[in-house]
Amino acid sequence: MLPDGLSAEDEQRCRQLLARTTARLRSRPAAAAVLVPLCLVRGVPALLYTLRSNRLVGRHKGEVSFPGGKCDPDDQDVIHTALRETQEELGLEVPKEHVWGVLQPVYDRGKATIVPVLANVGPLDLQSLKPNPEEVDEVFEMSLAHLLQTQNQGYTHFCQGGHFSYTLPVFLHGPHRVWGLTAVITELTLKLLAPGFYQPFLAVPELPRG
Repeated sequence: MLPDGLSAEDEQRCRQLLARTTARLRSRPAAAAVLVPLCLVRGVPALLYTLRSNRLVGRHKGEVSFPGGKCDPDDQDVIHTALRETQEELGLEVPKEHVWGVLQPVYDRGKATIVPVLANVGPLDLQSLKPNPEEVDEVFEMSLAHLLQTQNQGYTHFCQGGHFSYTLPVFLHGPHRVWGLTAVITELTLKLLAPGFYQPFLAVPELPRG
Protein backbone atom coordinates (compact mmCIF):
# COMPACT_ATOMS: atom_id res chain seq x y z
CA MET A 1 0.00 0.00 0.00
CA LEU A 2 1.36 3.40 -1.01
CA PRO A 3 1.95 5.96 1.74
CA ASP A 4 -0.38 8.95 1.65
CA GLY A 5 2.38 11.36 2.67
CA LEU A 6 -0.01 13.45 4.78
CA SER A 7 -0.43 11.43 7.96
CA ALA A 8 0.73 12.72 11.33
CA GLU A 9 3.35 9.98 11.32
CA ASP A 10 4.62 11.12 7.91
CA GLU A 11 4.83 14.70 9.10
CA GLN A 12 6.73 13.82 12.26
CA ARG A 13 9.17 11.60 10.36
CA CYS A 14 9.79 14.21 7.67
CA ARG A 15 10.23 17.04 10.16
CA GLN A 16 12.79 14.99 12.06
CA LEU A 17 14.69 14.06 8.89
CA LEU A 18 14.73 17.67 7.69
CA ALA A 19 15.51 19.33 11.03
CA ARG A 20 19.28 19.42 10.61
CA THR A 21 19.17 20.65 7.00
CA THR A 22 16.58 23.26 7.92
CA ALA A 23 18.64 24.60 10.82
CA ARG A 24 21.74 24.74 8.64
CA LEU A 25 20.26 26.30 5.51
CA ARG A 26 17.23 28.43 6.37
CA SER A 27 19.26 31.56 7.10
CA ARG A 28 22.13 30.90 4.71
CA PRO A 29 22.27 33.18 1.64
CA ALA A 30 20.68 31.71 -1.49
CA ALA A 31 19.70 33.00 -4.91
CA ALA A 32 16.13 31.69 -4.78
CA ALA A 33 13.69 29.49 -2.89
CA VAL A 34 10.68 27.47 -4.03
CA LEU A 35 7.77 25.99 -2.12
CA VAL A 36 7.02 22.30 -2.62
CA PRO A 37 3.29 22.30 -1.76
CA LEU A 38 2.04 18.96 -0.47
CA CYS A 39 -1.74 19.11 -0.72
CA LEU A 40 -4.97 17.13 -0.73
CA VAL A 41 -7.01 17.56 -3.94
CA ARG A 42 -10.39 15.82 -4.01
CA GLY A 43 -9.14 13.70 -1.11
CA VAL A 44 -6.00 12.57 -2.94
CA PRO A 45 -2.45 13.47 -1.73
CA ALA A 46 -0.62 15.42 -4.40
CA LEU A 47 2.07 17.97 -5.21
CA LEU A 48 1.07 21.35 -6.64
CA TYR A 49 2.79 22.72 -9.75
CA THR A 50 2.56 25.85 -11.86
CA LEU A 51 3.11 26.46 -15.55
CA ARG A 52 5.23 29.58 -15.85
CA SER A 53 3.79 32.34 -18.01
CA ASN A 54 5.06 32.71 -21.56
CA ARG A 55 5.10 36.44 -20.87
CA LEU A 56 8.02 36.06 -18.48
CA VAL A 57 11.51 36.96 -19.60
CA GLY A 58 14.17 34.25 -19.57
CA ARG A 59 14.73 30.70 -20.69
CA HIS A 60 12.37 29.14 -18.10
CA LYS A 61 9.17 30.76 -19.39
CA GLY A 62 6.46 28.25 -20.28
CA GLU A 63 8.02 25.54 -18.09
CA VAL A 64 6.53 23.58 -15.21
CA SER A 65 7.81 24.74 -11.85
CA PHE A 66 7.05 25.01 -8.17
CA PRO A 67 5.97 28.44 -6.89
CA GLY A 68 8.96 30.48 -5.84
CA GLY A 69 11.51 33.03 -6.91
CA LYS A 70 14.47 35.16 -6.06
CA CYS A 71 15.35 35.93 -2.45
CA ASP A 72 14.67 39.52 -1.50
CA PRO A 73 17.03 41.41 0.87
CA ASP A 74 14.02 42.05 3.13
CA ASP A 75 13.17 38.33 3.43
CA GLN A 76 13.88 36.88 6.86
CA ASP A 77 15.12 33.58 5.43
CA VAL A 78 14.51 31.14 2.55
CA ILE A 79 11.26 29.95 4.14
CA HIS A 80 10.00 33.52 4.10
CA THR A 81 11.02 33.80 0.43
CA ALA A 82 9.15 30.63 -0.57
CA LEU A 83 5.98 31.60 1.30
CA ARG A 84 6.05 35.19 0.01
CA GLU A 85 6.51 34.10 -3.60
CA THR A 86 3.70 31.53 -3.29
CA GLN A 87 1.33 34.20 -2.03
CA GLU A 88 2.35 36.56 -4.84
CA GLU A 89 2.07 33.94 -7.58
CA LEU A 90 -1.02 32.00 -6.46
CA GLY A 91 -2.77 34.10 -3.83
CA LEU A 92 -2.15 31.17 -1.45
CA GLU A 93 -1.30 32.05 2.15
CA VAL A 94 0.69 29.26 3.81
CA PRO A 95 1.31 29.65 7.58
CA LYS A 96 4.89 29.08 8.69
CA GLU A 97 3.78 26.31 11.02
CA HIS A 98 2.70 24.30 7.97
CA VAL A 99 6.30 24.15 6.76
CA TRP A 100 7.89 20.76 7.40
CA GLY A 101 11.42 21.81 6.57
CA VAL A 102 14.06 22.57 3.98
CA LEU A 103 15.23 20.00 1.43
CA GLN A 104 18.79 19.83 0.15
CA PRO A 105 19.55 22.75 -2.19
CA VAL A 106 19.89 22.37 -5.94
CA TYR A 107 22.08 24.40 -8.30
CA ASP A 108 21.32 25.83 -11.70
CA ARG A 109 23.72 26.03 -14.62
CA GLY A 110 25.09 29.28 -13.28
CA LYS A 111 25.79 27.54 -9.93
CA ALA A 112 23.15 29.66 -8.18
CA THR A 113 21.70 28.03 -5.05
CA ILE A 114 17.96 27.25 -5.08
CA VAL A 115 16.44 26.02 -1.81
CA PRO A 116 13.26 23.88 -1.82
CA VAL A 117 10.90 24.31 1.15
CA LEU A 118 8.41 21.50 1.87
CA ALA A 119 5.03 22.48 3.32
CA ASN A 120 1.67 20.80 3.79
CA VAL A 121 -0.91 23.26 2.49
CA GLY A 122 -3.79 20.88 3.32
CA PRO A 123 -7.04 20.34 1.37
CA LEU A 124 -7.01 22.51 -1.73
CA ASP A 125 -9.58 23.57 -4.31
CA LEU A 126 -7.56 24.69 -7.32
CA GLN A 127 -10.45 26.90 -8.45
CA SER A 128 -10.03 28.96 -5.28
CA LEU A 129 -6.49 29.97 -6.19
CA LYS A 130 -5.83 33.34 -7.78
CA PRO A 131 -2.75 32.90 -9.96
CA ASN A 132 -0.99 36.04 -11.11
CA PRO A 133 -1.41 35.99 -14.92
CA GLU A 134 1.88 37.85 -15.36
CA GLU A 135 3.73 34.93 -13.75
CA VAL A 136 1.52 31.83 -14.03
CA ASP A 137 -0.43 30.41 -16.99
CA GLU A 138 -1.81 27.34 -15.22
CA VAL A 139 -1.92 25.57 -11.85
CA PHE A 140 -2.27 21.80 -11.63
CA GLU A 141 -1.60 18.93 -9.26
CA MET A 142 0.08 15.55 -9.69
CA SER A 143 -0.95 12.89 -7.21
CA LEU A 144 1.75 11.05 -5.30
CA ALA A 145 0.34 7.78 -6.66
CA HIS A 146 0.77 9.08 -10.22
CA LEU A 147 4.32 10.27 -9.57
CA LEU A 148 5.26 6.91 -8.05
CA GLN A 149 4.11 4.87 -11.06
CA THR A 150 7.11 3.89 -13.15
CA GLN A 151 5.26 4.47 -16.44
CA ASN A 152 5.08 8.17 -15.53
CA GLN A 153 8.81 8.41 -14.84
CA GLY A 154 11.64 8.91 -17.26
CA TYR A 155 15.19 10.21 -17.52
CA THR A 156 17.04 12.59 -19.80
CA HIS A 157 20.71 11.98 -20.52
CA PHE A 158 22.83 15.06 -21.16
CA CYS A 159 26.04 15.18 -23.14
CA GLN A 160 28.75 17.80 -23.21
CA GLY A 161 31.44 17.86 -25.85
CA GLY A 162 30.04 14.71 -27.40
CA HIS A 163 30.38 12.69 -24.20
CA PHE A 164 27.85 11.58 -21.57
CA SER A 165 27.78 14.08 -18.72
CA TYR A 166 24.82 13.48 -16.39
CA THR A 167 21.24 12.20 -16.12
CA LEU A 168 18.20 13.99 -14.70
CA PRO A 169 14.70 12.65 -13.95
CA VAL A 170 11.52 13.48 -15.88
CA PHE A 171 7.91 13.06 -14.74
CA LEU A 172 5.05 12.90 -17.26
CA HIS A 173 1.50 14.16 -16.78
CA GLY A 174 -0.75 14.55 -19.80
CA PRO A 175 0.45 17.57 -21.77
CA HIS A 176 2.88 18.53 -19.01
CA ARG A 177 6.45 17.36 -18.61
CA VAL A 178 8.22 18.00 -15.33
CA TRP A 179 11.95 18.19 -15.97
CA GLY A 180 15.07 20.14 -15.02
CA LEU A 181 15.47 21.32 -11.45
CA THR A 182 11.73 20.97 -10.78
CA ALA A 183 12.04 17.23 -11.55
CA VAL A 184 15.14 16.99 -9.34
CA ILE A 185 13.22 18.60 -6.45
CA THR A 186 10.27 16.28 -7.13
CA GLU A 187 12.60 13.31 -6.91
CA LEU A 188 14.08 14.54 -3.62
CA THR A 189 10.54 14.95 -2.28
CA LEU A 190 9.44 11.46 -3.33
CA LYS A 191 12.54 9.91 -1.76
CA LEU A 192 11.58 11.65 1.50
CA LEU A 193 7.83 10.97 1.42
CA ALA A 194 7.87 7.43 0.03
CA PRO A 195 11.07 5.63 1.04
CA GLY A 196 10.99 2.10 -0.31
CA PHE A 197 8.33 2.98 -2.88
CA TYR A 198 10.23 5.43 -5.04
CA GLN A 199 13.40 3.96 -6.47
CA PRO A 200 15.30 6.54 -8.53
CA PHE A 201 17.33 5.35 -11.48
CA LEU A 202 20.41 6.86 -9.89
CA ALA A 203 21.37 9.45 -7.31
CA VAL A 204 20.80 12.99 -8.50
CA PRO A 205 24.20 14.58 -9.12
CA GLU A 206 25.04 17.88 -7.53
CA LEU A 207 26.27 20.45 -9.98
CA PRO A 208 29.73 21.80 -9.10
CA ARG A 209 29.80 24.78 -6.79
CA GLY A 210 33.41 25.77 -7.27
